[in-house]
Amino acid sequence: MTAMSATNSTTHSAPHSTVHSVGRPRGGLSTAFALLVLAVLLFPLYWMVNIALQPGESLAATHWLPTSPGWDNFQRALSSQGGSLVTSLVVALGAVVVCLALAAPAAYGLAQLGLRGSRTIVFATLITQMVPGIVIANALYSAYVELRLVNSSLGLILADASLGLPFSIVLLRAFMVSIPREIVEAALVDGANRFTAFVRIVLPMSRNALITAGLFTFLFAWSDFMFALTLNTTDDVKPITLAMYEYIGAHVSDWGAVMATAVVSAVPAAILLVVAQKYVAAGITGGSVK
Repeated sequence: MTAMSATNSTTHSAPHSTVHSVGRPRGGLSTAFALLVLAVLLFPLYWMVNIALQPGESLAATHWLPTSPGWDNFQRALSSQGGSLVTSLVVALGAVVVCLALAAPAAYGLAQLGLRGSRTIVFATLITQMVPGIVIANALYSAYVELRLVNSSLGLILADASLGLPFSIVLLRAFMVSIPREIVEAALVDGANRFTAFVRIVLPMSRNALITAGLFTFLFAWSDFMFALTLNTTDDVKPITLAMYEYIGAHVSDWGAVMATAVVSAVPAAILLVVAQKYVAAGITGGSVK
C-alpha cells in the first residue's frame, strides 16, 4: 500500500510540476514583452525630459543620459510661459465648471425622469462629436464677433466646455441610470423636490462619474489648440498650447527651452491623472453594472 500511494502521489504531482515549469517561462516572456512595450511608449517622454535637463542647445550634441543636468531651461520656460500656464489653468478649470453644471442636470433628466426620445437625444449627442473641430471653430468665431467674446477668457471657457460636454452627458447618464429609482422616490416621499433629490442624493452617488467627466473635460481644454488659435487674434489671452506653438517658431534652435516648456505644460495633467486614477476607473466602469 505504501508503494502504491507513493506511486500515485508521484503520478499526480508530475503534471502539476510540468504546468508550473511551462507557465513560468510564458509569464516571464509576457512580462518582458510588456516592459518592452512600456519602454517604447515612455521613451519620447524620457527624451523630452533628457533634452530639457541638458544645457546644450544642439540636438546633435545631446547625450543619452543627462551627465550634468541643469535647470536653466526650466527657468527660461517658466519666465517666458508662466502667464500662458496660468491662462490655460483658468480656462481649463472654468471649462470643467461650465461643463459639469450643464452635463449633470442633462444626464439626470435623461436617466431618471423618463423623458421620451432620451435614447435619440443620447445618440444625437454622440453624433456631435463627429463634427470636425475646424467647422465648429469657424462657426463660433462668427458668433463670438457678434457677442464680443473674441480674445476673452470667457469665450475660450465656453468653447472648451463644448469639447467635453457630449462625453460628460453620455458618461453621467450611463452612471445615473444604474442608480435605483426607489432611492430618489424615497427622498421625494420624505418631502424633497426633484432638485433637492438631485443635489443631495444623485450627485453624491455619482461622485466617481463626476470626477471622471471633470478630468476628461480638463484634459480636453488643457490640450486644445484649435479654439485657442481661431478665437484669439491678439496676445491678451494665450493658452500654453498656442504659446508653445509660437515659442517653437521663434526658438527652433533652442530645443532645450522648448522641451522644458513641454515638460512644464504636461505636469498639471500628469498630476491630475495620478491623483484621480482610482476615481476614473470606478467612474468608467460604474455605469456598466446595473
